[in-house]
Amino acid sequence: MDANIEIWIVFAGLCLMMGALIADWLRPGFVLFSGVVLFMCTGVLSPREALAGFANEGMITVGLLFLISEGVRRSDALGHLVKWLLPVRRGMTVRKGYLRILPTIASVSAFLNNTPVVVVFIPIIKQWAQRAGLAVRKFLIPLSYAAILGGMCTLIGTSTNLVVHGMMLDEGFRGFSMFELGKVGGCIAVVGLLYLIFFGDKRLPGGAPEEDSSEEEAARHVVEAVLGPRFPGINRSFGEFDFKSHYGVDVCAIRRNGKEIKELRTAVFRAGDTLVLDADGSFIETWGESRVFLMLSNGSEHRPESPRWKKWLALGLLVVMIGGATFGSMPFMARLIPGLELDMFFWVCIVAVLMACFGIFPAKKYTKFISWDILITIASALAISRAMVNSGLADWIAAGLTGLSGVASPWIVLAVLYITTNLITEFITNNAAAAFAFPVALSAAAQLGMDPRPFFVAICIAASCSFSSPIGYQTNMIVQGIGNYRFRDFVRIGLPLNIIAFVVSMVLIPLFWPFEAVPV
Repeated sequence: MDANIEIWIVFAGLCLMMGALIADWLRPGFVLFSGVVLFMCTGVLSPREALAGFANEGMITVGLLFLISEGVRRSDALGHLVKWLLPVRRGMTVRKGYLRILPTIASVSAFLNNTPVVVVFIPIIKQWAQRAGLAVRKFLIPLSYAAILGGMCTLIGTSTNLVVHGMMLDEGFRGFSMFELGKVGGCIAVVGLLYLIFFGDKRLPGGAPEEDSSEEEAARHVVEAVLGPRFPGINRSFGEFDFKSHYGVDVCAIRRNGKEIKELRTAVFRAGDTLVLDADGSFIETWGESRVFLMLSNGSEHRPESPRWKKWLALGLLVVMIGGATFGSMPFMARLIPGLELDMFFWVCIVAVLMACFGIFPAKKYTKFISWDILITIASALAISRAMVNSGLADWIAAGLTGLSGVASPWIVLAVLYITTNLITEFITNNAAAAFAFPVALSAAAQLGMDPRPFFVAICIAASCSFSSPIGYQTNMIVQGIGNYRFRDFVRIGLPLNIIAFVVSMVLIPLFWPFEAVPV
């Protein structure tokens, strides 16, 4: 097939996929997998290339980290931590609450999946804020942002970093070490947290969200349920899917994009919607472990029962994984234990199996704790990245990028690549944005004759900085429904944070990863 035709096929396919993702017609995994099938049918991808992403080290590591995060969540170690950090005292202010909780959330999210961290903290923080007489809505968006900021600091803090790491290994480059991205991610986290602490209160709406949980509502058994992608009624109307016959409770209202839908007859269920339910006390006990709902809350704490030894063992295994991944790739370890690659993948596998053996998470139900749509999204995005290379689209876009910098300035290429990736991640998934940008960064670096590492770092940071919309990050979607925020609330507080992250990145990335010419 003519090369120009292949470029237009891939370009058209990317446009269709982005349109479908923005319109939320189907789940991201299926949208991207459909794109892979299209490219395979047109000969842009071979079947082997289409399936290669499913064997990617980064993708499998992400899947195992879901199990480890579930083990830590079930141990209830996080619940005890937050209870200790948030005592109810006189004179407690929003800023003092930020000082106590946001740095802790960022630190925890550097080593655990963001979603379970946010889901564990939301009901605890809501109850604490109500007892302290503070507006709950002042805390939920900062909770999500702190988790995102923390995730940028380590290799395992977010799946985006692992996706780029895996693609680097596939291309023959040295991957990121455990804390390498923390050189810039940690600085962004510190500045970002300071911004939230000093300006978050002023830039967030006050008061409680409509129908917020209170003593009166608790007496009426009001439950908030955030719909996950596995909910069987997704994209079906209220009339087509009988919620009460499935779950035995009545739906009082649906919250979406800061609005409450009370006229339910024509409403369509969407992933990320928050349902206000009239449910009895057994509903959370019955469905609390189901992946149908991303979160269930009735205004009181629902803490898993776990013996004390499991709490300490879960934390101990987490420390072993972090320490092993940090030191395992160092040269002295290769000399000490020859024949074994003691990298991140090795330690994640070991810890996941040990957690299952000790019953820290139920091994028989392990498939329930993995977000398969995210894994399919990652694997498909990696194949689409290969299609961009095979067709020549990546080279074509990279030539346009380098052409923008009339004097072939890598600074301008870095800035444009960052901004483009950041814009894409605000409206589609962060992993897809990173995978789409990777081949362009690789090709642009080759055309400039530069080491591509600073461009890879920029992709990791830009794809994670989803602050200006609730769409790009699942934790943003969760807090939007629970806090009944409008889209403009995210823009108001998140856009300055995006600008801060961009400025810090443009200063620090070339400082820590200089633009070095690659010998021909």
